[in-house]
Amino acid sequence: MNQINPVEITRRLIQCPSVTPEEGGALTYLQDLLENAGFACTRVDRGGVANLFARYGARDAARTLGFNGHTDVVPVGDTGAWTVHPFGAEEKDGHLWGRGATDMKSGVAAWVAAAITATADLPTDAALILAITGDEEGAATDGTRALLDWMAETGEAMDACIVGEPTCPNVMGEMMKIGRRGSMTAYFTARGVQGHAAYPHRALNPVPAIARLAARLDAHVLDEGTAHFDPSTLAITTIDVGNPATNVIPAEARATVNIRFNDTHGAAGLTAWLQEEAERVAGETGVEITMETKVSGESFLTPPGPLSDLVAAAVEAETGLRPEMSTSGGTSDARFVKDHCPVVEFGLVGKTMHQVDERVDVAQIEQLCAIYGRIIRDYFA
Repeated sequence: MNQINPVEITRRLIQCPSVTPEEGGALTYLQDLLENAGFACTRVDRGGVANLFARYGARDAARTLGFNGHTDVVPVGDTGAWTVHPFGAEEKDGHLWGRGATDMKSGVAAWVAAAITATADLPTDAALILAITGDEEGAATDGTRALLDWMAETGEAMDACIVGEPTCPNVMGEMMKIGRRGSMTAYFTARGVQGHAAYPHRALNPVPAIARLAARLDAHVLDEGTAHFDPSTLAITTIDVGNPATNVIPAEARATVNIRFNDTHGAAGLTAWLQEEAERVAGETGVEITMETKVSGESFLTPPGPLSDLVAAAVEAETGLRPEMSTSGGTSDARFVKDHCPVVEFGLVGKTMHQVDERVDVAQIEQLCAIYGRIIRDYFA
């Protein structure tokens, strides 16, 4: 049946220019496809972002398995650098090419095809939910969060959820995610007194103060890692003065720090530590230092157990590899889903995501669909 061919679904999705926050026709296509297969669909749009909720089975089903994914993609960048049309979905050399091919229209397509196929044999006490957003690559405030808010308001719920982000570094089946590090960014501004470089005693230079703070933060060891997480990291991503004159001591200097933290920490505790360090340097130098923070997500872990074992077994059955249970990488929308139900991530090899000439191995799309189909069958077995 062509309509549940995961490669064809991927092709159709790539052809939708759904650069965040544009829907580009991707969710409209999926809604038509799912409704024709018997799913009840609802658009859960918020803040100019398009989202799609779909359910197959009764709302009071005893067992409900969910899937979370996104159809929005990052910008294509320099179109002249592409060897194919970014939204042409051209198939050549065993690959399907185009923006979103890997991240993550192929993952959405594989689950949709697997879910539609599974409805033929779905137990009467079972239900499938798909929560698909158009805002994963952007601010992520009105995407999966909006879907989960709507589900809470309407009484919809998932007992467990699979997120279809690419999880395998090099080989299909080698890795799954059972958690993610937290992420936060701190923005420091040091304010002194501008003056002539020949008369530094008449000025208060904020540059040494911001450099001292950056050095202290960089030298600090946050932790040694935990059972399931690597050590937390802190990176000084920029120090900015914006001073074109060589004979002027500037009035302000800025620095930005990004922290990726494991389950040893929470954002509130890290914020307090950063504030203490800034105040200490301010006290030593007499330079006023202020800080603003942005938290992208807290660290989380779905402890190894029935859900991760089920996913690992399905992957091994289809690929011959037992996937490593990892918490590496950046953030994903699993950071929101984890507050709703247990969540595990598994998807394709992500080597070309966000790159020029992004592409996906056609055989891997079919293999991923088989894995997802086995997860669905085994979950309700």
